[in-house]
Order: sequence, then structure tokens, then C-alpha cells
Amino acid sequence: MSTAASPSRLELYWRLVRMHRPIGILLLLWPTLWALLVASGGAPDGYTLFAFVAGTVLMRAAGCAINDYADRHIDLHVERTRDRPLTCGLIEPWEALAVFSVLAVVAALLVIPFNGLTWLLALVAAFLAASYPFTKRFLALPQAYLGIAFGFGIPMAFAAVLGEVPSTAWAMLAANVFWALAYDTEYAMVDRDDDLRIGIRTAAITFGRFDVAAVMVCYGAALGLLALAGWLEGFGVFYTLGLAAAALVATYHYTLIRDRSREGCFRAFNHNTWFGAAVFAGILLEYLVP
Repeated sequence: MSTAASPSRLELYWRLVRMHRPIGILLLLWPTLWALLVASGGAPDGYTLFAFVAGTVLMRAAGCAINDYADRHIDLHVERTRDRPLTCGLIEPWEALAVFSVLAVVAALLVIPFNGLTWLLALVAAFLAASYPFTKRFLALPQAYLGIAFGFGIPMAFAAVLGEVPSTAWAMLAANVFWALAYDTEYAMVDRDDDLRIGIRTAAITFGRFDVAAVMVCYGAALGLLALAGWLEGFGVFYTLGLAAAALVATYHYTLIRDRSREGCFRAFNHNTWFGAAVFAGILLEYLVP
């Protein structure tokens, strides 16, 4: 009787950092690309684009590793996460910490050519990424903290290109906080029953029976703040169309989450890449079309 071969260490690490599920990368990458386009007037230089895309991939992977380390005793009790490599004992906790450390160091090396403000913001970003997993123990809305962590590429991009962080960057970061609250509440709605049983905090639990309404309000706030950023930059019709497309995406998500099914909420979460892509397309067209 044959048995399947055990996965290699490389395969296990690949699963640990969720490279087989790229939605997390995209949710970090879109806001970073928004910022790079705006800060550079639509034409970021080659190294800056490479450094921020590679840094986004590395820090998302590092965040997954430290998240699984922090949640290794919790994930065992959650249906969706109990088969993660660390949770089911295929790798050791020290390995997750080692993977996090190596990825964070490599990401930090990418920042070396930039200015001191970018270095400072990179340190803040690293702290946010490392500390977010632990906020579920005491914050009522850890998803808001996630929004800051996931959006910190925005002020970093402006700092790297302009040497300063203007009002547009802060408006975009605030928009990202509300967008993250929306999509990660959808994600938390998938695990709500398990999370209630084991006693951790999520936005889906905090919002309670108003969860669907809260998600839609957060989408609205994100779009409003993105509109403010566009007004600050003097954007016109193409950006407006991009925001309108993002609003249609958010409306579609309402149809997926209104009955609070696990499948619908998870589909809505995964579909959020199109919200980010719509905003990106609007910004890009502002610079490409005379």
C-alpha cells in the first residue's frame, strides 16, 4: 500500500507564508501601487517599483509567518486554519520565527538606497507587521490595526519618491484602514463561530448583528477618503470612473455577505482585489490619457 510523500521543508515554508494564496499580496500591493503612481506623477523609476513590489511580497510573507507563530495554539480550534503547517506540527515554532526574521531582513535591505525618512517608516512598518497578530487578544477592532499595517507602504512610497509625506498620503492611508476593516470583517465573518468559542476579538464579533451594515459603511468611508485624495491631486473623470467601479465591486460584495454564509463572505474577501484594481486603473488613466 503506497502512501503520499511527505512535503519537503520548502513546500511547508511556502504554505506557511501563504504563497499559494496570493490574495494577501494583492491587498497590500494595490495601495502601494496607488501611492507610487501618485507620488511619481505616474512614472515611478525602475528600482523604486521593484523595491516596493518585492518588499510588499516579502513583508506579507513575513507577516504570515509571525501570524502563525502567534496563533499556533488558536488555529488548532478554527476549521479554516487547523491544517496550517505550524498548527498541525509539521514545522516547529522556531522555524516560523526564523522565516519571519530572514524575510524581514531581506525586505529591509531593499530600503537601503532610499532616504532616512523611508528607513524610519520602514521600521514602523516592520513593528506593525510583527505586532498585528497579537492585537486580536485585546483590541475590539484589530482589523483597523491591520489596515494601518497593510497600508504603510503608502507613506513609505511618498517618502521614497518625494522625501516627505503629504496630505494625499494620509488620506489614502486612512482610506486603506476603512477598506481593510471592510474586507477583513468579511474574512472574520467566516470564522465568527470558532472565534466566539475560543474567545478572540474580531470586528465581526464587535459589530455583531450590524456586521453587514458596518462593512458597507467602511466601504463608503474608504471611497470618500479616496475621493478626497483625488481632489487633493486634482484628478478628474478617469479617477471618478475608477472609484465608481470600486463602488460597484463593494455593492456586489453586499449581495455575497448579506446572508452571512461562510462561502459568500469568503468569496467577497477574495474578490476585494478588484476594488483595489479599479482604483489603480483610475489613477493610471489619469496619467496615461492627456
